[in-house]
Amino acid sequence: MKSRTRVAVIGGGIAGCSTLYHLTREGWSDVVLIERDELTSGTTWHSAAQVTNFGMNQTMVGLKSHSIALYKTLRDDPDYPVGYHHGDGGIRLANTEAQMQGYRHFASMARGMGVTFEVIDATECARRHPLISTDNLLGGLWDGEDGDIDPAQLCQALAFHARRAGAEVYRQTAVTGLRQKADDTWTVETDKGEIDADIVVNACGYRVNEVGAMMGVHHPVASMEHQYFVTEDIPAIAAAGHRMPLLRCPISDYYSRQEKGGLLVGFYEQNCKPWGMDGISPGFSNDLCPDDLDRVMDVLEGAFARMPVLAEVGIKRVVNGPITYTIDGAPLVGPVPARRNAFCIIGLRAGLGEGGGHGWLLAQQIVHGEACYDTWCLDPRRFTGHANVELTSRKAVEDYQNEFRFHFPHEHRPAGRPAKTTPLTPVLAAEVAAFTVVNGWERVDYIKPEAAFQPTLGFDFDEAFDIVGAEVRNLQQTVGLCEVSGFNRLEITGADRHAFLDRMICGTVPRRDGRVGLGYLLNHHGMIKAEATVANLPASDRGSARAWYGSAAACEFHDMDWLQMHLRAGDDVQIRSLTNDQTILVLAGPKSRDVMQAVSRVDWSAAAFPWLSVRECFIGFAPATVMSVSFSGELAYEIHVPNASLHAAYLALREAGKTHGLRLFGARAVESMRLEKGFLHWKADLLTEFDPFETGLDRFVKPDKPDFVGKAALERRRTTDPRKRLVTLQVDATHAPAHPGASLMHEGRVVGTVTSGAWGYRVGMNLAYGFVSPALTQPATTFEVDMCGEMIPVRVIDPCPYDPEMRLPRG
Repeated sequence: MKSRTRVAVIGGGIAGCSTLYHLTREGWSDVVLIERDELTSGTTWHSAAQVTNFGMNQTMVGLKSHSIALYKTLRDDPDYPVGYHHGDGGIRLANTEAQMQGYRHFASMARGMGVTFEVIDATECARRHPLISTDNLLGGLWDGEDGDIDPAQLCQALAFHARRAGAEVYRQTAVTGLRQKADDTWTVETDKGEIDADIVVNACGYRVNEVGAMMGVHHPVASMEHQYFVTEDIPAIAAAGHRMPLLRCPISDYYSRQEKGGLLVGFYEQNCKPWGMDGISPGFSNDLCPDDLDRVMDVLEGAFARMPVLAEVGIKRVVNGPITYTIDGAPLVGPVPARRNAFCIIGLRAGLGEGGGHGWLLAQQIVHGEACYDTWCLDPRRFTGHANVELTSRKAVEDYQNEFRFHFPHEHRPAGRPAKTTPLTPVLAAEVAAFTVVNGWERVDYIKPEAAFQPTLGFDFDEAFDIVGAEVRNLQQTVGLCEVSGFNRLEITGADRHAFLDRMICGTVPRRDGRVGLGYLLNHHGMIKAEATVANLPASDRGSARAWYGSAAACEFHDMDWLQMHLRAGDDVQIRSLTNDQTILVLAGPKSRDVMQAVSRVDWSAAAFPWLSVRECFIGFAPATVMSVSFSGELAYEIHVPNASLHAAYLALREAGKTHGLRLFGARAVESMRLEKGFLHWKADLLTEFDPFETGLDRFVKPDKPDFVGKAALERRRTTDPRKRLVTLQVDATHAPAHPGASLMHEGRVVGTVTSGAWGYRVGMNLAYGFVSPALTQPATTFEVDMCGEMIPVRVIDPCPYDPEMRLPRG
């Protein structure tokens, strides 16, 4: 074993082998893989190994398409061919119109990634899969690229090609410890000796947290027992004259694919079972859990009803092995939070099917700092301090039980609720609030008319439409109050804080005490990395002079990592998180100044406290830091209050607001209003795939600054034509919004993708944002959006249809 390497990948399943292979394809040959046993001896060896193009967002579709293209190449490689049944086709069944509508949306989304799905009726499902019954069936989603692959051959082939490119693979070598050195490189301790590595990658499958503990971290990954069986030969398969398509059935919670002359049938039973909660035996390798078919009898009955042939054939073997899940079901692929030069590729519940793409995206991140797609949906930092073992297990059980049931818009499943709350959560619940979830935080979505109110899940506007509209109208006419829980808040102190922020942000950074500004942080490729509100607070009895850095709730770990990474030796800068200590109350509307004047002794006039100001004060007797900023586009105040005083501040505002018509509003109203104002949402419209000019943020770039992160790359990008530009669209429909991922079409070609959409109540428009081809960005340009299979006309409009002069927030 060598004593030094650039990257040490720990784990020899599909995750590790794919990462090793793709690192060599990105030009890094000084890389090693360390496996405690033999390659594929964990979950990989017993995988059902289905390979589909289906994904819940465009990034997932893109990585799966890469997997399919890679596997086809490996299949046809004369030196090390892989057994791959590509193009058998696959059907996801549906027995409700809402499911069919969802499939039409996913077909629209996939089209933007160059992938074709078909939405077919029940008769066509049975024609393509002659073993199924059409009872209680409406139709399904057809993926013509669907298939399955040999797990062991795939991993051995990836390792073979990586070795040929210079990588090394150490089998029967157990990692026993990890030490990070002062220069942030690592020493990997093994039972065969030590190896120093610039970077380590945790690709350890169900043993992920054994290696995580060596780094002093816990990953939100839990394992579930999963069973499938393989049948004896079925004469109808031989008679069909073609391989049977794969089948995934949310009606009866099972799947099937052809296995030689029979079928492999797997189950996602409701009475499911977590695995390894109290530790995993060191000897569990190339091993399985005891069979337990009694646990899947209810699901099996549904499978018999859908495929009667199953009741007539014997079972050759049963497999029951662990598969890994995360809190939201998507893998963790990217940087390990709060650890330099450490990455992970874990929680791959469908590892074989998409592992080629995951390794591809991770290798790009390691070598280049970013991948070709925005990878936030996979980023390990999307879960923060609430992601403990018990929560992860509960969400894993829930996700397992709903394996083939996609999330509808505004659907929030109950497991693990509430994970993070404020002192106001029970108070707002008593106000009959409907809650959404942001990074585990409970946040008001809207106020229900009664406790039993439950909108219909679907892709059309639901029964909450008029309720949200009333919240917006009240705010526009009088005053509204909203709690914004979990907002990411970092306190930056030290003499060099402004200089530090100046090199992090591509535009102007406010330096004067009492002032607030909005800025954008770029990555080293000149693309959008983060959005931050910066507020300067003078020294007071609450602290020394400081800057508050505020960003979206989901950014908590992401932004801290990015800022810490760019601190230089000798910088007099300290960064402290206040995210879990304070909460924002937003007071907005033309009467908001009157309410503020009633609860605080200071002068709230426009002259004394103009737009983009910040001050410390008291709301009643609750200490608060107030900013004159507005995400709604109305006169508004962000009131930041320590959680210990939050209820007191809330009561003071509610009491003062009684005479002014104050009503509560929620996140859906905010989403509507911010679209009317042209305000963008991080990881919806602000993506690492686009630079600030493509995103329409030219006014926030100060090119004459001496330097800022990403400046050189941004200057190079300015010499080339933009690939896409973000536009605001008016959608010619009143029945539904344009959902993120929907394809924008012009003359039969995909020209862009929707990033956000909602009804604009104040302007009476159905609004959407989308990145489109530069030739189609002029106002009044028309084309179409594929909304769940229906081509709807859209028109480019100016990016701020409500109060474009920004007079209202200035008061």
